[in-house]
Amino acid sequence: MHNGNKPNPEDLPTSAQLRKSTLIAAVSAVAILTLVVLPSEYGIDPTGIGRVIGLTEMGDIKVQLAEEAEADSQMQLIPAPVVEEQSSLGSDIFSLFVGGAYAQSVTPTDWKEQHSFTLTPGEGTEIKLGMTEGANAEYIWVAEGGVVNYDLHGDGGGQNISYEKGRAVPMDEGVLTAAFTGNHGWFWRNRDGQDVTVTLYVRGDYTDLKIPK
Repeated sequence: MHNGNKPNPEDLPTSAQLRKSTLIAAVSAVAILTLVVLPSEYGIDPTGIGRVIGLTEMGDIKVQLAEEAEADSQMQLIPAPVVEEQSSLGSDIFSLFVGGAYAQSVTPTDWKEQHSFTLTPGEGTEIKLGMTEGANAEYIWVAEGGVVNYDLHGDGGGQNISYEKGRAVPMDEGVLTAAFTGNHGWFWRNRDGQDVTVTLYVRGDYTDLKIPK
């Protein structure tokens, strides 16, 4: 025996209502994909809204981390001869020496600001300068205790740029010229097996130093 109550046809949604609900769901899914998922996960921002609310920068960092992880994975799959391993060890020792020597040679009083931070293995951080278009900022940063990967880049007003990148670098110096008004600076990641302390020295034409809390 079947005791279920048969639904009243008048209570069921019509074909037009079903099509309308399906259309609304599809439009909502596309909007979420375009406005949230693409910028925050892949750094793709077709509307520009993601960069305004900070999602695109999050996606850019995730893409960069994925590329670094893939590159590291590929390096681990390539068997290295003994000669290359010895060379790598010598390079690491040389990098440690260069970083320490550079840190000792930099005079803090010569610079407008100085900031140090320690990165544990796999950890990354970012520091940016608020700059107007065409402004120049001189910098030196030094890694002590190991080497780091870095990306010197900028964003602002819907624009973004990557000035340069480096892998397993003990230090870098130069003059950062802002391509447009916005935030310009560095992202560092420690791909070493031990803690690395990075010290940044800056001076020049910038409004503020943006340090993560």
